[in-house]
Amino acid sequence: MADMNTGIIEAFRAKAGVLGDDVAGGHFTGKRLVLLHHVGRVSGKEYVTPLVAASDGDAYVICGSLGGAPKDPAWVANVEEGPGEATIELGDKTLRVSATVVRPTSPEWERLYGIWAEYWPAAREYETHTDRQFPVIRLVPQS
Repeated sequence: MADMNTGIIEAFRAKAGVLGDDVAGGHFTGKRLVLLHHVGRVSGKEYVTPLVAASDGDAYVICGSLGGAPKDPAWVANVEEGPGEATIELGDKTLRVSATVVRPTSPEWERLYGIWAEYWPAAREYETHTDRQFPVIRLVPQS
């Protein structure tokens, strides 16, 4: 996964966030990606993770689906246990955001997950691989 992410990150930065058919088999063509910067809760190391981001007004919604894997991706716990803020790269901009992990027990989860799943239709296929409901993270740019 790290090698694939490295290629996606390099292409994202080289093309100001606009990925085409030449990256990851065209999987992200026409979709908004963000590069989420987060710090490992155990290692203290900074990581950068490319993620599909749907709009929710002025905010963005990303999802810890990991393609339907049985467990949440590590970056979700990093954000959840972090300071509540993060940095994202969006297009050619770098933004500070408040980052709120929303779990399925939250009243906001259904609405936010619905926004992300509508934007990223592969979500419905991911759901068939696991009984896990995917956490979503709402990213709100700070002024």
